[in-house]
Amino acid sequence: MKLLKPAWVTHDGKPIFSIDIHPDGSRFATGGQGEDSGKVVIWNMAPVEHEESETNENVPRMLCTMDNHIACVNCVRWSNNGKYLASAGDDKLIMIWQTSRYAGPSTTFGTGGSTVNAEQWRCAATLRGHSGDVLGLAWSPTDNWLASCSIDNSIIIWNALKFPAIEQVAVLKGHTGLVKGVTWDPVGKYIASQSDDRTLRIWRTLDWQSETVVKEPFVEAGGTTHVLRLDWSPDGFYVVSAHAMNNSGPTAQIIERDGWATNMDFVGHRKAVTVARFNPKIFAKKIKKGSSSPQQYSCCAIGSRDRSLSIWLTALKRPLVVLHDLFKNSVMDISWTPSGTGMLCCSWDGTVAYTTFTHEEIGQPITDEEKNGVFKKFYGKSAKSLTSSTNETNQIIESAAILRLQQQKENAKKSLLQHETPSKTLNGIGGNSNSTQTPIKPTNKQIETRTPDGRRRITPIFLAPQPEMGEAPLPFGAGNLAFSTSTERSSIIVEKSDSNFSPDVSKVSSDEKQLSSKEKDKRPLSQIQPISALDSTASDKPKIHKEKAKDSTENDKTKEKDIHKSKSASSNEKVKKRLDLGGGPSHKRKRKDDVSMRLAPPPPPAAAVTTVPSTTTHSIHVQPTGLNLQALTIDKQYSMNISPVEGSPENDIIIEVENNVVTSSGVSLHRLRCIKSGQLTWEAVNSSRIIAITGNSNIVCSACADCSINLYSLPGRKLLPSLVFDAKAAVLTCNGEYLMLVTCRGSLYIWKIPEISTVIRNESLAAIISGSVTLTSGNVTEEGFPIVTLSNNKLYTFKPDLGCWLSIPRREDPLTQLSDHHSCLPQDGRHSKGPLATLQQQKNKAGSQANRIFQTDPTLQQSTTISHLENQVNLSLALKSSTEYRFWLSTYLRYLAQEGIENKLREICDDLLGPLYKSKTNNWQSKILGVCKRKLLQEILPVIGSNLRLQRLFTEYQEQLDTLIT
Repeated sequence: MKLLKPAWVTHDGKPIFSIDIHPDGSRFATGGQGEDSGKVVIWNMAPVEHEESETNENVPRMLCTMDNHIACVNCVRWSNNGKYLASAGDDKLIMIWQTSRYAGPSTTFGTGGSTVNAEQWRCAATLRGHSGDVLGLAWSPTDNWLASCSIDNSIIIWNALKFPAIEQVAVLKGHTGLVKGVTWDPVGKYIASQSDDRTLRIWRTLDWQSETVVKEPFVEAGGTTHVLRLDWSPDGFYVVSAHAMNNSGPTAQIIERDGWATNMDFVGHRKAVTVARFNPKIFAKKIKKGSSSPQQYSCCAIGSRDRSLSIWLTALKRPLVVLHDLFKNSVMDISWTPSGTGMLCCSWDGTVAYTTFTHEEIGQPITDEEKNGVFKKFYGKSAKSLTSSTNETNQIIESAAILRLQQQKENAKKSLLQHETPSKTLNGIGGNSNSTQTPIKPTNKQIETRTPDGRRRITPIFLAPQPEMGEAPLPFGAGNLAFSTSTERSSIIVEKSDSNFSPDVSKVSSDEKQLSSKEKDKRPLSQIQPISALDSTASDKPKIHKEKAKDSTENDKTKEKDIHKSKSASSNEKVKKRLDLGGGPSHKRKRKDDVSMRLAPPPPPAAAVTTVPSTTTHSIHVQPTGLNLQALTIDKQYSMNISPVEGSPENDIIIEVENNVVTSSGVSLHRLRCIKSGQLTWEAVNSSRIIAITGNSNIVCSACADCSINLYSLPGRKLLPSLVFDAKAAVLTCNGEYLMLVTCRGSLYIWKIPEISTVIRNESLAAIISGSVTLTSGNVTEEGFPIVTLSNNKLYTFKPDLGCWLSIPRREDPLTQLSDHHSCLPQDGRHSKGPLATLQQQKNKAGSQANRIFQTDPTLQQSTTISHLENQVNLSLALKSSTEYRFWLSTYLRYLAQEGIENKLREICDDLLGPLYKSKTNNWQSKILGVCKRKLLQEILPVIGSNLRLQRLFTEYQEQLDTLIT
């Protein structure tokens, strides 16, 4: 045995809490305290193992320093394939590190260039989930999962296959004290954890439930250790705990896999045991004299607060060796080399010790074939096949329907893979291939053509982006890097085309401009864009203006007559500044609409929508008699276009307003005219000034200054006497068959035009407007629901049958941003057709970046996502959007099936299935938004059946549905 303490492995005198050797033995990592943050350092193993490498100045000792953790690092662990390094700290974070490609040496920030990084490592993922310091990490045998434990009394299982994407597989709760250690069963069936609550728990990986709780050996143990690093033997027979007590003396408890018996322990240390770490090899040696065959056993190293280290063989009753006073403080962590002959350990005093053994001392390691034989003998399968199993493959398929679903799923995967580029083999320890992954090379051929005038044209070639993250790092110094720049001649082949080339400016065919209705109907449900509900039927948006102060010159009036204006002088100054920013004299042919659209808020999609400009500085205050909204106004002249019914050969209809028409007797009248194909078709005269108009192919409506409105049919007949209200109109708009009015006192009215019936009567906006909040815009959907937008960026609609307002969350809402399905919303508001999608896409600039800002505790992620999806389903139902309802219901049920939430799935399936027998007292409706409920159930059952844990739920409802249909 040899012992070495490399003085150059240090954190500048600060504590080193964790150490771990890379699976290929070429490097090791340490984690602990830095100057003002947590510190992770990757070191070269060669100077530790070989004296000639230590004295060679060309061999770097330190490979990379990472100080991203803002608090002390408690644990570092390499993945079994060597691809990732995980670090956990007091900042409640777990960081996943990965080597960076094509990066040269660099210096560590804050060291003045004295610390040089020979390798580059980048943080590939940051796992947030714990609410307290993270003390322990452990990778599963096949690197499918990463387990972390914390002082928040929980263990979180992370899906390591999806890195850098972050997904929690399970949160194990049961400990009532700080969880200070976690380890995996090498067979992959169990995970063990130890806590300050004086218990050691064994959890099943099949369903992440507790298998057993070991209490007796820890009854007298106190929480005197910083960590409790327990470990599982490489053959899976034993779990060795950290701090346990036997007759008031500190021990390392041995827990047998068979029955979880606690009859044996490692004794001898004078203070609490902090860490136990098994050698990764299974050894064989003739222990007893006269024995004919060697005995197989494991080797375990134990560190304690008494500053000593002991090495034990499971075949011996006494330790192989004990190293006393190895450090000045407690032993914190231990790691073995892959060969099993070397061991590194670290201490709170900031130093590291390296110990090597000969095979004569600890035995000869058995081969992988012999190890597989051990696993087959005791567990029925080889180690490789056991550890590669996952939760889903352990499920037994119980019905032919589920088997068909699984086969369809596999066939879909195969067909998808046939259309994809074959993936390259990963280079890593334990991989299925020894071939290394080479970077993607750019295309080495380019095409040269010539134009008719003889000029050369070279077709650009696509250069595939190079991956920023590499695979498992090669042993340091194993080979030289090949740089892209060299003295070799370029290998690009120029392919010349004989045909002359001329620029082709092709017109987009009508077939490419739009999809046929048949093609749209064939799209999958997940890609269906909800139907249009808020699109305007008018070709031009009406420019209805607020009352404004008189300008100094008539010229200014002419230029800005179509601009929304505020009564306040400060608002006018803001308008002028925006005009200056929008362009100057250099913009020659600027449309009239450009200025109005620049000043007004985003135009609502309903036809002839009347809005309050966002540039106004007027605030809304709740008055004893009601609200005081700003009234609409029209200058002397105004016109708007009304598009005819779709498919009609008629041209657009123009509705004109002309106020203050002086008659020969000196009386001022105000007239409304309808012009079709350049000819006047009808005219109506009012004694009160017209302040707003709206219209479509069903109706024309005008609002007057005497608080009245007038309704006309498109041919010009007045449908009703003048309707008088409590105040002037603040919003006047129509969509389809519905007309909406909001008065300045906040009274809301909606009528259905053909029969002129009232949908909403005198409903006050005072319930949603208070304080300094103002009304921004108002719209009505094609189904007759009002949509009110306020200055606080909130949306509301009114449900007449419920008699109350409903809040509609927007994309920048925290609940939406924190949901796993926040990106399910259509990305382009111009092409999203459904009422809910259209409303939620009217977002501000801050909301577009909100998903990068908002963070949540992942333990709440499931609840947040469910709340968001339930909101979307209910709002789609409230807005009577059938297509959006089916989309969000499918998304919601898919998420419930993925998470295995059976109670909510059962409730929805019961409602869709309905009663098995008819009854007069049953009020179940067979359709929802015109869609058969049982047809919906038939569509979503395969989604439920995709989770094998829910196969009994699937079979139950599938059989009942088949019975009802037949």
